[in-house]
Amino acid sequence: MTEANDERFEQQAKALFDDSVDRLDAATLSKLNQGRQAALAELSTSRSRAEWVRWAPATGLAAAALVAVVMLRGPAPVDTPTINGAAAATDFEILIGEDSLEMIEELEFYSWLDVADAEVLDNVG
Repeated sequence: MTEANDERFEQQAKALFDDSVDRLDAATLSKLNQGRQAALAELSTSRSRAEWVRWAPATGLAAAALVAVVMLRGPAPVDTPTINGAAAATDFEILIGEDSLEMIEELEFYSWLDVADAEVLDNVG
């Protein structure tokens, strides 16, 4: 008997609610709709913020781990080219050496020397 009373109460409450909704004027319906849209927009904005806040600690931890790995590995070793077991001088080493000023003063000679070497190599093969 209680279930029958509950069902009858629900039907009456629904009928009263539907009747009150049908009697609302257009201005009130518009305000309700605007409020609903604003609430939905706020909900989606707060969800996106909550998603970022939830992942921020994990992202920070991953970045710290990456920095730690890079710092622990250190710089990669540089392979120095060798000629007959001796290290070959690089262009930079030549430029920072004591003879660098003399080399810069005679730059045209070294340029001519490179061209002459290239011509000799082209004629050989």
